[in-house]
Amino acid sequence: MRALVVYESMYGNTHVVASHIADGLRAAHDVIVVPVGEATGELLAWADLVIVGGPTHMHKLSTASSRRMAAQAAADQANELELDPDATGPGLRDWFGTIPPGHVLAAAFDTRINARPAFTGRASRGIRKLLKRHGYHVIAAPESFLVTSRSALLGGEAGRARRWGASLGIIASDVKRPAHA
Repeated sequence: MRALVVYESMYGNTHVVASHIADGLRAAHDVIVVPVGEATGELLAWADLVIVGGPTHMHKLSTASSRRMAAQAAADQANELELDPDATGPGLRDWFGTIPPGHVLAAAFDTRINARPAFTGRASRGIRKLLKRHGYHVIAAPESFLVTSRSALLGGEAGRARRWGASLGIIASDVKRPAHA
């Protein structure tokens, strides 16, 4: 099985989580991990499983405005934030507007501040909705990986991401796969 992990990351946490999810999948699957700007229609057509994740901004999927605000916060040296190398590329919201319909298995994840989802929101719910709208067959509930208020991945989240990736691989192997379009 071929798995594609697509991520949007501003400060690097979602990128790190995507890499750990891919590590969990690699035991039994061919895996490619790409930032959203490199997730082409060709790569989507290659994949049997597409896993998409992004940061939670203001309770939901990022917007052009929230991405600009995040970049401005990183530019302020006092914040000690560093932009991910691919942060200046497109966001997931824009990407979903350009991709062709898919008919393969999928899952959604996000990164968010470590607090109750009612207070932080969850971008993964919007990602799941967009995956379904584009014809993907979502095989798992959306997952959130937690960061501190200073934008550092919480201890244990990397291992949890690897385990989630491995479990997605098992689920995907057991699910009757829809035919490629």
